[in-house]
Amino acid sequence: MKSEFDLMKPETLIAGVDEVGRGTLFGPVVAAVVVFPLSSTSYLQEIGVKDSKKLSAKKRLKLAAEIKELATAYHISYASVREIDRLNILQASFLAMKRAVLHLTVEPKICLVDGNKKIPGLMIPQQPMIGGDNLSPIIGAASILAKVWRDQLMIRLDAKYPQYDLANNKGYGTKKHREALEKSGPSPQHRLSFRPCRLSLNC
Repeated sequence: MKSEFDLMKPETLIAGVDEVGRGTLFGPVVAAVVVFPLSSTSYLQEIGVKDSKKLSAKKRLKLAAEIKELATAYHISYASVREIDRLNILQASFLAMKRAVLHLTVEPKICLVDGNKKIPGLMIPQQPMIGGDNLSPIIGAASILAKVWRDQLMIRLDAKYPQYDLANNKGYGTKKHREALEKSGPSPQHRLSFRPCRLSLNC
C-alpha cells in the first residue's frame, strides 16, 4: 500500500515544525517552521540536516544559513516565560509552534510536527512524528533554525545575567546554573512554574 507521501508530487510543499527549550529553566520556548517542496528532502539529507542536538554549534550555524536561503518559507516564533508559567510548558510549546505556522507566507499541503500530538487549533493537515527531527530532514531543518535562534538569544542574555552561565548552559539546569539560582534567586526570565526556580525563591 502506498503512503500519503508516495501519492504527493515532488513540488508539493511540506512544512516541518519543531520547538527547542522545553526543558530549560530560563527563557522562552522557541519554535520554527520551514517549508520545502517534497523533492528537497534528499538534498537536505545530503548537506547534513538532522536533529539539531546531534550537530556542533558551528555546523548548525552553517546549515541554518543554507536552510534560510533554500526554504520556500520559514518563520521562528516563541512563547514567553510568562506564558509558560500561565499555560504550562506543553501548551506554551503548542502556542509557539502555532504562531510560527500562522506567520507563514505560503500554505503547505501538510505540517510534519515533531512529537506525538498535533498542534491544537491549526487548520492545516498535520502529521505528528515521534523522533521527527531524526526521521524527517524537514523537521530537522526546523529544529536547527529554532536551536540557533534560541542559543543566540541565550548568549545575548548572558551579558545581562552573567551569574547563571547562560552562554554555556543555554538555560538548562546545570550544576552552576542551579547554584546561581540558590545564591542569587531567579531572574525575571526564569520559569517559576519549574520546581528549581520556584524553590530558589525560598533560599
